[in-house]
Amino acid sequence: MSLSRAPRRTLLAVGVLSAALTLSACGGDSNGKSGGGGNTNFVTNTGGIATAPKGERAATGKLAGETLDGKQLDVADLKGKVVVLNVWGSWCAPCRAEAPHFAKVAKDLEGKDVEFVGLNTRDPNKQPALAFEEDFGVTYPSLYDPQGKLILFGFPKGTLSPQSIPSTVVLDKEGRIAARSLMALNEEKLRSMIDPLLKEK
Repeated sequence: MSLSRAPRRTLLAVGVLSAALTLSACGGDSNGKSGGGGNTNFVTNTGGIATAPKGERAATGKLAGETLDGKQLDVADLKGKVVVLNVWGSWCAPCRAEAPHFAKVAKDLEGKDVEFVGLNTRDPNKQPALAFEEDFGVTYPSLYDPQGKLILFGFPKGTLSPQSIPSTVVLDKEGRIAARSLMALNEEKLRSMIDPLLKEK
């Protein structure tokens, strides 16, 4: 009996996440405000980017799996570098708007202790996502997460977790969640999330 309940709970959790992402898909908080939920000390600036103080950052859960090109990737292996995690879908207009900025900044920062990783979600198969990457010159890997399981289980409750599509979460060099945006980003705002973390000792 208990064995049959566990998969149902997992399916229910994934269903709840899918519904939440559907409601918030391709949207952002028009006020530029975002919160982490619960009793947190996140600071949100007027640009809609929330940050966590260095001593109060949480680690992610497991963010690993197959990429769109069929390779295996574990974000934990990138510790020691600033990691930019971008949640996107090929069907999402704001994702298309921000993609050229991500491709440019990723290329500009090659070899500078920064790694970009996409979290592709709600694409029922890989072909539209691969076409998206080719169209926008995205050369960094994306984990294929069609049901949002990595998004659901990879970010502990009460942290700066992705809550819409697109979302961007930036990890510090220790692999801890340092900043989050719940809207499409241009180059300036994206760099504003990355640069302070590169300067941290």
